[in-house]
Amino acid sequence: MIDQQPAPDVAAVVVLAAGQGTRMKSATPKVLHTLGGRSMLGHVLSAAAPLAARHTVVVVGAGRAAVEEHLAAIAPGALPVLQEEQRGSGHAAAVALDAVPDLDGPVLLVNGDAPLLRPETVTALVDAHRAAGNALTVLTAEVDDPTGLGRIVRDGAGAVRAIVEERDATDEQRAIREINAGVYVGDAAALRRSLARVGADNDQGEQYLTDVLALLVADGERVGGARAGDPVDVLGCNDRRELAARRRTLNDRVLDELMRSGVTVVDPATTWVDVTVTVEPDAVIEPGVQLQGTTRVATGAVVGPDSTLVDTAVGEGAGVVRAHCVGAEIGPGVSVGPFAYLRPGTRLHAGAKVGTFVETKNAEVGEGSKVPHLSYVGDATIGRGTNIGAATVFVNYDGVAKHHTTIGDHARTGADNMFVAPVTVGDGAYTAAGSVITTDVPPGAMGIARAAQRNVAGWVSRRRPGTAAAQAADAAQDAGAAGAADTRTQVSE
Repeated sequence: MIDQQPAPDVAAVVVLAAGQGTRMKSATPKVLHTLGGRSMLGHVLSAAAPLAARHTVVVVGAGRAAVEEHLAAIAPGALPVLQEEQRGSGHAAAVALDAVPDLDGPVLLVNGDAPLLRPETVTALVDAHRAAGNALTVLTAEVDDPTGLGRIVRDGAGAVRAIVEERDATDEQRAIREINAGVYVGDAAALRRSLARVGADNDQGEQYLTDVLALLVADGERVGGARAGDPVDVLGCNDRRELAARRRTLNDRVLDELMRSGVTVVDPATTWVDVTVTVEPDAVIEPGVQLQGTTRVATGAVVGPDSTLVDTAVGEGAGVVRAHCVGAEIGPGVSVGPFAYLRPGTRLHAGAKVGTFVETKNAEVGEGSKVPHLSYVGDATIGRGTNIGAATVFVNYDGVAKHHTTIGDHARTGADNMFVAPVTVGDGAYTAAGSVITTDVPPGAMGIARAAQRNVAGWVSRRRPGTAAAQAADAAQDAGAAGAADTRTQVSE
């Protein structure tokens, strides 16, 4: 177990991210596959961030353009370095060091497909390296089944003497359960000297970082190993099955941390929360919830069941039920759903309600206002204390441009209204059910925009003869006529 110490001064972090990742069977470079709201590369960079390295170098190759574009978005200060031919991890490390020739001090070397690596593990590794005065320190892990992994061979004093691959191991070495995690910290000068001597005399014709350790040991340099506290930290990710397993492990970690902090997660098995999400104590996350991106859930809020929130803020005491929300702001005490869709630009002020089968986009709903059901509110501002009738549509698009609708404070709009933007309904105004509002309604006025009803008698019997509707109509008319005749007879008597 590595004791955690304050973050050391590190010359560089080198991330090896040039591999093909052929077992992923994907057009997407392996290190760009995502879990928990970040790419694998993003997770590795996040784990190394507390080191505050003077240089961050990312070796790119397969899918270079996509990796460099992603790197520019998440870590613009990092330096991408091209490995033209993928000739092994040792060659990749040499290419990286050649790009920063003036390095002096510890260099962290890490693969870009280790998404479960944690900052405390990386920081402690570097601290252990410095404390021992090593030329090279390798991160190791104790595992139950080391099959297929490189074994760490130590001498009687506990110093690392070799990394032996399983195909080259003796029976005694195969019994060793301490394995190479593929993360190294080495002195920059020592690494350069050794990498220049690494050969490619192996089945793959590649240069391996593990050979650096053997060369340093042969030179009499101090080489050590620091064991990770949790062997899960060092797991790589090579195919879709492993990606799914790493995703599950990462999510379990996130949920465990939330529950320890005072968040209620009713059913962890069906709840997914990105590492970038913030949930405050005493919030409740119901089953079937996904919280993604920069979503924030305040104390006392209840989210779910069966809700997805992306880049959405949920205020204190708010409730979100069976809703899909993207880029929305849900204020304190707001009620959303069930079956609501909040699109980007939606802002719901304190105590507002967006109910069943309601869609909003670029819409501000004022304090205490309600859009209870079956409505579309797009490009609109609704004031305080207003009620929007059922089956209302804010007609915001004329085929070329979007236009805005404003509904004032304490207004009451009727069911089945169409607000054809741009249009304004003033404070305290009403609109009649079934109206198509195309001009402004002044404050306190009643807006009525519907034609007078006209009934055409006998239309069904004449135009749809023989149908069930005509038969029902004729029977009703006959019954009505018979009833009228009985009434006349009774009166005459």
